[in-house]
Amino acid sequence: MKEKTNIRQLFSLAAEQNTFLKICAPMVRYSKLEFRSLVRTYGTDLAYTSMIMADSFCKSEKARLNEFTTNKDDTPLIAQFAANNTVDFLSASEMVYPYVDGVDLNCGCPQRWAMAEGYGSALLKTPELIADMLGTVRRNMPSSFSVSVKVRLLSSTNHKQTVDMCRQLESTGITFLTVHGRTAAEMTKVPVHREALQEIKQSLAIPMVANGDIFTLDDAEQMYSQTKCDGVMVARGILSNPALFAGHKTTPVECVKRWLNICQQADTDITYQCMHHHFSFMTESLLNKRLRLQLNNLSKEKQNVYDFISTHLPLDSVVDDNTFVHDYPPKIDCSYNDQIYRQRTAENGAGKDGGIVDGCAYDPEASDGNYFRSKREELDEPQAADDVAEEIDGVAFMDGGSLLFDE
Repeated sequence: MKEKTNIRQLFSLAAEQNTFLKICAPMVRYSKLEFRSLVRTYGTDLAYTSMIMADSFCKSEKARLNEFTTNKDDTPLIAQFAANNTVDFLSASEMVYPYVDGVDLNCGCPQRWAMAEGYGSALLKTPELIADMLGTVRRNMPSSFSVSVKVRLLSSTNHKQTVDMCRQLESTGITFLTVHGRTAAEMTKVPVHREALQEIKQSLAIPMVANGDIFTLDDAEQMYSQTKCDGVMVARGILSNPALFAGHKTTPVECVKRWLNICQQADTDITYQCMHHHFSFMTESLLNKRLRLQLNNLSKEKQNVYDFISTHLPLDSVVDDNTFVHDYPPKIDCSYNDQIYRQRTAENGAGKDGGIVDGCAYDPEASDGNYFRSKREELDEPQAADDVAEEIDGVAFMDGGSLLFDE
């Protein structure tokens, strides 16, 4: 078991110092171990995993290996799960417990597939179900282990609805909650409703994290000043500039050099797609349009990207400070006990939450789980950038597919 960090104490310490926690958001496919390692060197206080389908995590060893990796330095860390029933959320939380400092329930994802199947923002219509999931996990986990939830505004005009819901969730005993300052229907071009965030914060006794429209450290400080929040979570801003919380207005060259070093040491643990997209985001302010186009169209070999970055950016001239650990810690070989989950599903009988998966007896080596079975193809399907911008509160990557959930 990894050494634990007490998330509640982190919030208390920040409050004593009249400041806020700086938090890297859960971004699908991109809040991976390697990226978390990078942003921690630039002032990030707390990092999340990518959103993980609890169904898959419970049912599939392949899903667990693909969706979650960690090392001894990867703390404070919260695993965020998408779940629509108590059995999946509790079981996934128990299984990941040895390796994280808390778990978070995603009630903010606005993507159509998620909402159609009762995940993400769809749960906001049933706060009683959210409360049941949170309360059950809270009662079954150690008090020092963080349990939290991420929600959106229920209305952009009637703040009382969201306040009442947040108070209901607070009563379950959760450690803190995060609020994205838009409704599920609002696009990123709609400014975050900071007055709503301020009102929600004033109504709660537990810490509240504010999320949305943070692209610089100044933005984060203004959010803290206006809303009196206890933490500020960043998604798109930190993806483009991992050094955001250190006060850099744009990505410094040394940050790109650090990312190159991490990727080379991670080797096969990081995919080409993940490595390449991060370079593309980070270098947007460092390369001209012609070079960015060349970078985005390189053949799919990691060394080609490394050579391109080394050729077109002055990495050799960068003198990094001593605060960055250049030896990348190896992954922890995580093992999971799924016996309790098997027992629960057997007690519930066959079906959606039962011991029968796709007509076969439960087999963690054979089943791919809900995400792998029915979501991968949809997430990978290329979409026109204009369509993405109109319908999803997030950003499209340069290849037109692989969506980022900006919650």
